[in-house]
Amino acid sequence: MLYLYKLYELFDFINSMPFHELFISIKLAFQNLRGNTGRTLLTLVGIVIGITSVIVISASGQGMKSYVMEEVESYGSDYIQVETKVPSPERISGHMNAMTIQITTLKVEDAEAAAKLSNVKDVYAGSIGQAMINYRDINKRILLIGAGAHAPDVDNGLKVSEGNFYSDSDDKNLAQVVVIGSEVQDTLFGPNQQAVGQEIKIKGQNYRVAGVLEKRGTVAFFNFDSVIYVPVRTLQKKIMGVDHIAFFTAKMKDPNLLDSTIADITDLMKRRHNVPEPDKYDFIVSSAKEAEEMISSVFAAINILLLALTSISLVVGGVGIMNVMYVAVVERTFEIGLRKAVGARAGDIMKQFLLEAVFVTLAGGVLGILLGFVFSYLLSYVFFSLGYNLELPITLDSIILAVGFSVATGLIFGIYPAYRASKLSPIEAIRKS
Repeated sequence: MLYLYKLYELFDFINSMPFHELFISIKLAFQNLRGNTGRTLLTLVGIVIGITSVIVISASGQGMKSYVMEEVESYGSDYIQVETKVPSPERISGHMNAMTIQITTLKVEDAEAAAKLSNVKDVYAGSIGQAMINYRDINKRILLIGAGAHAPDVDNGLKVSEGNFYSDSDDKNLAQVVVIGSEVQDTLFGPNQQAVGQEIKIKGQNYRVAGVLEKRGTVAFFNFDSVIYVPVRTLQKKIMGVDHIAFFTAKMKDPNLLDSTIADITDLMKRRHNVPEPDKYDFIVSSAKEAEEMISSVFAAINILLLALTSISLVVGGVGIMNVMYVAVVERTFEIGLRKAVGARAGDIMKQFLLEAVFVTLAGGVLGILLGFVFSYLLSYVFFSLGYNLELPITLDSIILAVGFSVATGLIFGIYPAYRASKLSPIEAIRKS
């Protein structure tokens, strides 16, 4: 509390003093720092590292949040997804681990029932599996997405560049047709080679390529260009040997009726699965809005945690400043005593040492911001070269935060050495020197 009170006195003193006196104090502070260049540079290192970390961490958090948000928005804001969910642990037998349980109660018929709700425009059921794909002498294990024929009508990013997506009749008749991603086309048939109409083997059976998808890239760290779409019933019956699905996605007619539509789907699933109590639910209903809110809260918590960890380096740099300033007080005891003997006030001495500490940290802050720009740009370039449209933006908030951190560090860790210097007796100071 004493240090805070002295800091308040210092601010009050600076505000009341003539401008030329402040200018002289600043000039003296610069001269002293320049006279000890080596020590000043070593003091800067800790602050520069800390501020660079603050800038890069802040930019990374903002960039990752924007990237994930854009990927979520690419699906559209008018969809609702229903996925399988393990009921509450107390509803599971004690010898069973919830992590190993596979929920098999979600069916294609659930998706078809949801499609009849008043605000549901379209629905597709989906499941995911893997299989060895063969074409001539090429063998490759590829991810298969079983999806209903209406998937392109629900998923805004799912577009066909060559051929056609399979039809409802293909799905219901368990047709052996596929729609492949652009990377799968390059892998199996070669770049820019005709794939539509060709046949590939899945589990030893021939499947005709009905279409090739437009290049979509990586969405939420999932590469859609390296997958194969199969009619969901074909995947169930002929490839995986199951009768359940992993999810279904519904597109709304009016997105403003999100809450009521979620309630309608939840009520439908409760009745179809005979699970009246929430803790018995074997499904979960979510929307794009909920996903965006969850993402925002998660990244906010992550940013706070990372900035808190980063601030440790600033504390270390601040302790270094305090030690250096304290040594400077000892070395300049004679100077302090002489200045006080010729009329310098305690506030003048304290102000000069505080200004030196603030200038060091402010200079470190500026260098840290510049390095933060450089590292953020380099990281953005690395992400772009890896195929991720991830940019690390330097925002005004992060710059203000970095400058504020640096100035606060100088004030907090410079106040004790400055206070000790201001309390030196001129006679004792001259005598000790």
